[in-house]
Amino acid sequence: MAKIEYKDLLDAGVHFGHLTRKWDPRMAPYIFMEKNGIHIIDLNKTLVCLDEASNALKQIVRSGKKVMFVATKKQGKDLVAEEAARLKMPFVTERWLGGMMTNFATIRKSLKKMSSIDKLMKEEAYLVLAKKERLMITRQREKLESVLGGIAELTRLPAALFVVDIKREHIAIAEAKKLGIPVFALVDTNSNPGEVDFPIPANDDAFKSISLLVKAIGSAIEEGLSERKRDKEDAKLSEEEEAKKAVDAETKE
Repeated sequence: MAKIEYKDLLDAGVHFGHLTRKWDPRMAPYIFMEKNGIHIIDLNKTLVCLDEASNALKQIVRSGKKVMFVATKKQGKDLVAEEAARLKMPFVTERWLGGMMTNFATIRKSLKKMSSIDKLMKEEAYLVLAKKERLMITRQREKLESVLGGIAELTRLPAALFVVDIKREHIAIAEAKKLGIPVFALVDTNSNPGEVDFPIPANDDAFKSISLLVKAIGSAIEEGLSERKRDKEDAKLSEEEEAKKAVDAETKE
């Protein structure tokens, strides 16, 4: 897991909160001071929270479960899509569809529809369709891709959510709460950290801040995936050894 130091957070501007008049008093424990009308986040607290979140996410992934990344704000959407795709994790970066988790059965129908369009587009029957019909199908596919592309491989609900801006993604968080799905999130000084299970106090507006923390979370997930792979290999070796012992015992008899 890439070890992030205090200086890394400082250089990325993770400590810059919002104007003091925009603050949420429930963020007080994570605020270090006020400077020039802006709240400054206590980066020592950020490091502790990041460590706790990283370790918990690592264990979730190690157990073979999925973490869904959610970031629809322009500063974070491309970063999140890239990191989630690299880790083969589901992500939402365009628009959170109401009921994406609480009404997952309906979402799965849309995913099946997208899959059937893909299948149709590979068939000869598609090529003989009128140009207007092909255009309509292509547009329908593009529309589905923009909203559901990041969760195309999702067959069941994720085990956790990682969110970049909890005020913006409040619908996603409300759905996760309803389903008992833990939420890990970057929480700025204008938000309520009590809304999520693992708040990481940080500037959730600056590109450099989001980039550093998304990559740190990605690194923790990557480590969890590596440990899962090792666990599977160890289990396979153990099974082979047991089978060999059994064969040897039978041969001796």
